[in-house]
Amino acid sequence: MAREIDHGLRAATLALDCCEITGLGIAVFSGVLPNFYLRLMSRLGWLILIGLLVLASVAPLLGDRWLRPAEKFAARLAARKRTALIAIALAAILARLAVLWLFPVPVPAVHDEFSYLLAGDTFAHGRLTNPPHPMWIFLDTFHELQQPTYMSIFPPAQGAVLALGQLLGHPWIGVLLSVAFMCAAVTWMLQGWFPPEWALLGGVFVLLRLGLFTYWVNSYWGGAVAAIGGALVVGAFPRIIHRQRIRDSLLLGIGAAVLVNSRPLEGFIFCLPVAVALGVWLFSGTSPGFGIAAPRVLLPALCVLAATILFVLYDNWRVTGSALLLPHALYMRQQCNCPVFAWQKPNLPLHYLNAQLDYYYNVGIRRQYIPTFAGWKHRSEVWITGMWHFFFGAIVSISFVTLPWVLRDRRMRLLWVQFCLSAASLLAVVYLEAHYIAPLVATMFALWVQSMRHLRRWRVFGRTVGLGLTRVIVLAALLNLPIFLVQRARNAETEAVPWSIDRDRMVKQLDATPGLHLAIVRYSPDRTIQNEWVYNAADIDRSKIVWAREIPGLDLQPLLTYFRDRDVWLVEADASPPRLQRYPGP
Repeated sequence: MAREIDHGLRAATLALDCCEITGLGIAVFSGVLPNFYLRLMSRLGWLILIGLLVLASVAPLLGDRWLRPAEKFAARLAARKRTALIAIALAAILARLAVLWLFPVPVPAVHDEFSYLLAGDTFAHGRLTNPPHPMWIFLDTFHELQQPTYMSIFPPAQGAVLALGQLLGHPWIGVLLSVAFMCAAVTWMLQGWFPPEWALLGGVFVLLRLGLFTYWVNSYWGGAVAAIGGALVVGAFPRIIHRQRIRDSLLLGIGAAVLVNSRPLEGFIFCLPVAVALGVWLFSGTSPGFGIAAPRVLLPALCVLAATILFVLYDNWRVTGSALLLPHALYMRQQCNCPVFAWQKPNLPLHYLNAQLDYYYNVGIRRQYIPTFAGWKHRSEVWITGMWHFFFGAIVSISFVTLPWVLRDRRMRLLWVQFCLSAASLLAVVYLEAHYIAPLVATMFALWVQSMRHLRRWRVFGRTVGLGLTRVIVLAALLNLPIFLVQRARNAETEAVPWSIDRDRMVKQLDATPGLHLAIVRYSPDRTIQNEWVYNAADIDRSKIVWAREIPGLDLQPLLTYFRDRDVWLVEADASPPRLQRYPGP
């Protein structure tokens, strides 16, 4: 008992030391220490990490009397699988709320975010789409359909999450809940592939890497929803093989349904290896026989997928007027004349009454596409480097030194095939973002967990070198968190999007002004194409504020007549700072 108390006291002392590190970081953030000192700390941190890795190799059991009790506690928690899932979800919510004073509720700034928010507002009002507006030409904007209906062009899953958040008080609540569920879903997936303590470790690192400071939780673009779908599909697979339970088959179908409604193309490619593996297993000698497995495995999943396909067809029909025409495909046909895949050639430029759309698609987007092998190679290198940094970073990547051993693991073959096939297909896409690869989150972190397991078993001249190395990686990632928090906090002001802050300020100003308002946005010819102000709610005519654009050469009188019961304002979006004033007239 005395020894356990001693371990507890030492663990408490270590926790206080961590708090001192965090306090030092906050002191740096608050300006007590100069900027160069923060850079010095960062470089010093890398030197310390290298030193710790060397020390872990020489003395792998150093600190064992403090670290082993912590590992045993984590193992006991992980053994209670349901409790572990609840704990990781609550930790994701509480950890993000804990830094809300530094990183407040995000303000939308990207075209896609406003489009997803339109979908969320539409669903929150109990509709799948909205009727086209008579003044749509003045309300037209990026990544939204205006004809034949007024709706977001994106699949509905992220919009449904935002709708849930809106019903609970704010769309961002839905984002936060989806990230928490993602961390739990990935942990659940890992529980089906690994011992519970390793599954918990993987879930914690998903939380640290994706659940606090990335745009997946600090914007409205999404990412977590597709990651949930991928985790359910891959997590259900080994459970189906071993138990053939209807519940697991339903979860696999639900995961596939989530992918269909979040990242349909990437989700289809992601699910192909799993479908093939299940088909091979059904007709192999290890299955209980097709007659027994089919009603338990195939039928439940196929019922979910059939219902999903019917919903997608119905949703397409309501939004685009054709059950076989996706909203995104219609938008590409109407507005975008740029290639999606690397082998496609750009179409002839389209003409737009909207000058901002004209510049965006005929100039801005085309600059990103270089139809040569050198252009594809450059895009691929930039994307691979960016994705690796986004999902893993340098510290976590140390464990991938054991990849040659992981490649030889038979149980990992499905995950390798899935990863390679999905990554190769993504390299064929011209325009890439981190949330495009979201279905692969569980797969990638499963490969990382297996790499850590191999690393922990490393022995050199009889010494458990791997034990020390894995502990250093975990501790370095945890202790790097406050420093990373400080760096992000110091960069928060420069990373903020000023125009979106100004737009949000004007929204609050007009919301506080009695009456209904029409805000007409005037752009300058040399504006930044990403700074788009004209986005509206689902029910435009009943909105407190309606945003419209001033189109040179197009008479505004029909717009002013239609909204004659509103106070009319002029927003000079490209002024410095942007100005809001009474509209002087056309």
